[in-house]
Amino acid sequence: MHMTMRWFGPGYDPVTLEQIRQVPVVKGVISTLYAKQPGELWEKAEIAALKQEIEDSGLTVAGIESVNIHDAIKTGAPERDNYIETYIKTLKHIGQADIHLVCYNFMPVFDWTRTDLAKKRADGSTTMAYNQKIIDTIDPNNMQALIERQSNGFMLAGWEPERLARLKELFALYDTVNPEILFNNLKYFLEQIMPTCDKYNINMAIHPDDPAWAIFGLSRIVTNQEQLLRLMSAVDNVHNGVTLCTGSLGTNPNNNIPEIIKSLKNRIHFAHIRNLLHTAPGQFEEAAHISVDGSLDMFAIVKALYDNGFDGPIRPDHGRNIWGEKGMPGYGLYDRALGAMYLYGLWEALEKHA
Repeated sequence: MHMTMRWFGPGYDPVTLEQIRQVPVVKGVISTLYAKQPGELWEKAEIAALKQEIEDSGLTVAGIESVNIHDAIKTGAPERDNYIETYIKTLKHIGQADIHLVCYNFMPVFDWTRTDLAKKRADGSTTMAYNQKIIDTIDPNNMQALIERQSNGFMLAGWEPERLARLKELFALYDTVNPEILFNNLKYFLEQIMPTCDKYNINMAIHPDDPAWAIFGLSRIVTNQEQLLRLMSAVDNVHNGVTLCTGSLGTNPNNNIPEIIKSLKNRIHFAHIRNLLHTAPGQFEEAAHISVDGSLDMFAIVKALYDNGFDGPIRPDHGRNIWGEKGMPGYGLYDRALGAMYLYGLWEALEKHA
């Protein structure tokens, strides 16, 4: 297991590499070229510059999150092969830079979705929360404005303004894309890129949909154990794998995360570990990482990863904003640092009592 933290890159992330370097158990970061739009080519020099900056700080690049996928690929539009070819060139450049992990998602229109980015908790911290009742009353065309009002002035991953300015057009593109079509488009994409992943030993790790059910009538195909296993079987290549995100899968209390982990032996390439608290059906808020603060058994989750032989990067996922920190929602320094230490402590205990 390799403990990491996410870092959005210079000019975008208020947390510095120097600060991350001081979290004792964190030796690497998961980073990205944050300004890149879906479908754009990642140039060798850009990747090299990012990697050099991170390595100069004393950290390593443990992976990329994300190389975003163009909507033409997701919808199966006639021009999808052109965008897949660009994606393959980007993967070649990533592999040539000696980076071997790419986390990505295949969610239509919206990435992760929340209704409150700064819900105040009883202890005074703030956290991101979701309420399906609110979603049911919102015009999806107003979602971008809702998120921007609560973003603390930061560009949030998955909510890039250039793309979401075309919301009506995007909804029209996905109008006829049912779950089976979306799945087949994902399968086609993976089949095209696997030869490159094989050549450069790049693990593609799909991120589950967040939340783990359909919203605004948009298809969701990565929400549970059955869907994950279907995808692994459809493209049966070790480089076609999963980002085990406990927060996304955990939005549905019917998902047994330790069992999902056990079923995906050798196909979990990356893990996002966080807790959340279910407050009502279709309602949850993100909690501190420790088990007692939320609805997930974090020890059982980490033990399942350990027992399954997981040896990839882990990162503490979305944290609360605590101690007066004003930062990117979900990605402040302090609570994620606490989460990293807690998760490492669980892992150390498992190793010493094996």
